[in-house]
Amino acid sequence: MMLIAAGWIAVLLLGGGVALDRTLTGQITRNFDAQLSYLLNGMIASAEIGPDGEVFFNRALGDQRLLEPNSGLYWQIRGTGHDDFPSRSLWDRTLDVRTDHRDKEPHAYISNQFPSEPLRVMERSVTMPGSDTVWQFTVAERKANLDEQIGRFRRILLRSFAVLGLGLLVMAALQTWYGLGPLRGVRRAIQRMRSSGSNRVTEPLPLEVQPLVLELDALLAHNQRQAEEARTHAGNLAHALKTPLTVVMNAATAHAPDLADTVIREAAVMRRQVDHHLARARAVGRRAVGQARAQVGESVEAVLRAVTVLYDKARFDLDGNRAAQVAIERQDLDEILGNLIENAAKYGGGSVFVTIDPVSDPKWCEVWVEDDGTGIPEEERERIFDRGARLDTGKPGTGLGLAIVRDVAEIYGGSVILDESEDLGGLLVKLRLPRAG
Repeated sequence: MMLIAAGWIAVLLLGGGVALDRTLTGQITRNFDAQLSYLLNGMIASAEIGPDGEVFFNRALGDQRLLEPNSGLYWQIRGTGHDDFPSRSLWDRTLDVRTDHRDKEPHAYISNQFPSEPLRVMERSVTMPGSDTVWQFTVAERKANLDEQIGRFRRILLRSFAVLGLGLLVMAALQTWYGLGPLRGVRRAIQRMRSSGSNRVTEPLPLEVQPLVLELDALLAHNQRQAEEARTHAGNLAHALKTPLTVVMNAATAHAPDLADTVIREAAVMRRQVDHHLARARAVGRRAVGQARAQVGESVEAVLRAVTVLYDKARFDLDGNRAAQVAIERQDLDEILGNLIENAAKYGGGSVFVTIDPVSDPKWCEVWVEDDGTGIPEEERERIFDRGARLDTGKPGTGLGLAIVRDVAEIYGGSVILDESEDLGGLLVKLRLPRAG
């Protein structure tokens, strides 16, 4: 930022300095020429033609330098066929003036006639009353006087612009330092947060960085939530495996005659627990990737094709917005819908009705799965989500289906609600998932 500010200030000062130098240099030159023009007009106003036909002044010119030899200010009048009429300051020199042209208006130029003394010359052609001669009135002043004025102005301009540039750089530095102050505050807050073990930026910060702080707090909360999920996940898995391992170890220690059956039974329990936690872990990992998207209609149709083979006597109906998309990985959506539709076919009376997006909500997409079974009593609907909980033990199952459904749905920010089907009279499962943007 400082390099950009310094470069931009340098470009602006350089451009402005060049423009100002040209403008004021031209103005100084015009003022210098105006003084020469004033002297030239005074010469013309004071000039007369004498009885001998020569030009003379009826009054002396006022500038004392015109009387001092080599003073740097000179005048001269020349006419064809007449002697030159020079100022005393020229001493033994004459101005090289051409008389083969006429300058009706004052004409200024630079003359290097005197090698050691360049001159700024102004001349004008005049015809005097009583004379047919075209007289060439000329005034000249040492160019060094003009250069000195321009040099003095340029020194002032350079110093002024140097002070201005330094002031602007200091101001830009202070502005940058002050403007980046809130970011230094954020850095210090993060350092204190890391040293104190806090997981939030709690100190007040300027409004300019408040959105950054909110995003940082959200990221920290997300990371903390993932860490808590991982710890909880590991603890649940350890707890789930602890009991089967204890049973197997006790049976092995006691040399139980049904050891083989016990190992097979408890290994199956452990495998179900591992499958459940692996499914949850995969969902968490895929959610971390972000930008997940799946089309609900395609997933439902794929699940129905698979479940129809297993429950060929059940009747399945599908309705709703099949093009609806949700922010979830297709594999996880298939697993959720597979568990819900299979449970409806297994525990229902033979009819399963799936409705996609029955409620128009710009943020959420719902999938309703209804069956014509006996349903679930309201007091049992929360307990049925516990791992291993089953109301109908007469049919094969692990009791993990709804637990997996709820866990995976919640990982993606969704939810699962159990209700009673008004159309079929059985269970109504409302799966709510965030709509894909």
